[in-house]
Amino acid sequence: MYPLSLKSLKMKLRTNNQYVRCGLAEFLGTLILILFGCGAVAQMELSGLAKGQFLSVNIAFGFAVTAGAYICAGVSGAHLNPAVSLSMYLLQRMTCRMMLVYFLAQFIGCFTGAALVFALYFDALHVYSGGNWTVSGTQATAGIFASYPSEHLSVFNGLSDQVIATAALMVCILAVVDEANNAAPRGLQPFVIGLVVLLVGLSMGFNCGYPINPARDLAPRIFTAMAGWGLEVFRWALVVGASAGTNGRGSGGDVYL
Repeated sequence: MYPLSLKSLKMKLRTNNQYVRCGLAEFLGTLILILFGCGAVAQMELSGLAKGQFLSVNIAFGFAVTAGAYICAGVSGAHLNPAVSLSMYLLQRMTCRMMLVYFLAQFIGCFTGAALVFALYFDALHVYSGGNWTVSGTQATAGIFASYPSEHLSVFNGLSDQVIATAALMVCILAVVDEANNAAPRGLQPFVIGLVVLLVGLSMGFNCGYPINPARDLAPRIFTAMAGWGLEVFRWALVVGASAGTNGRGSGGDVYL
């Protein structure tokens, strides 16, 4: 009995079930998004700005979106964001059942990515905070995983911030992929949308860190609640605003993000 070749193993593991294929693709893409993006935040915060700055975090999130999109674009269209999937459902480009599969895969992927960042920087977190996981204060570390408001931000302004930022993101995405509007070449679309995410971060990141993605914000927030930060992490959850900015209309092919 000879061992299976890599090609034979791939054929045995391959599935034609579109729900499974798209779900696994979105899971892996969002995992990479959080691993690189939140990993950059952890490196900046835990090193006391010695190993990163706000600009480096913005660049990391932009390219994290690009990397995640290239991983899964050929299978799922690389939504990587429930707001994008909801927009595609409203535009009648996917069924309700498929949208729910995307939602689940994206949340699990972001949750797993946050767990990997926690494992990666576990010792540094302990040294930085003495093992005291806090949401606020001089040694707060919850902001590594999810977005929290600046001191000046009111609830209303936080909501409007997310609606505006997410809507602007969706308008740009739909323009990038709109074949009737000088769309970017398909192979470059993930890269261009990564630049759009970078632009959103550079222009709208001051108030609350531009989550613009319900899965990216809520799933790591749930992880931190389970990992020891407690229920205080839910005091500010920006999911509603990120979902409310998705009512754009457009035409074109798959949407990447």
